[in-house]
Amino acid sequence: MGEKVGYGRVSGEGQELTAQIEILQEAGCVKLFVEKVTGTSTKNRTKLKELLDYVREGDTVVVSKIDRLARSIIDLNKIVKELNEKGVSVIFLRDNITFGVGKVSTSLNQLMFNILGSFAQFERDIIIERTSEGRKRAKAAGKHMGRVGQPEKKIIQALELMANRQLNGLTVADIVKLTGVPKPTIYLKIKDQNYNKK
Repeated sequence: MGEKVGYGRVSGEGQELTAQIEILQEAGCVKLFVEKVTGTSTKNRTKLKELLDYVREGDTVVVSKIDRLARSIIDLNKIVKELNEKGVSVIFLRDNITFGVGKVSTSLNQLMFNILGSFAQFERDIIIERTSEGRKRAKAAGKHMGRVGQPEKKIIQALELMANRQLNGLTVADIVKLTGVPKPTIYLKIKDQNYNKK
């Protein structure tokens, strides 16, 4: 019988892997590969490369959710295909989808896989677009957003997400985790914005 191997990833140094590690261990993974690196491509993802070299036929790779493995539908399909060709199954716990050995990948599963991956990519593209628009507006208004130690793009991203919370359904805690910008900084910048509008 093969081994269950877990993979976890967060995109920033300010984010924690603890929750993913606990989920993977509860799923029966003894061997874990975890890293803090952006998921926009497989480049520089050393732990993912180690996992791909480590797994053998009959093993199962367990991931908490699809966007932890990749943010691009192209990379997502490439990674899963590579694993399946080695005889390794892939399970996405939160999405409740399995691909590979011992389970027929139905047309419906494949469709769901592509839809979920596309949504992850679409959501990321929207955030980048809003961040870019926010940066342009701030520059046009002659405002400098950010302080030493806080990247301007992250603060703009946090403010854009805060402004659209009713649409994106994110809590303040979600936005802090997503951007790495502390809650006090977010509220301070919102206060500054409101003051400048007067």
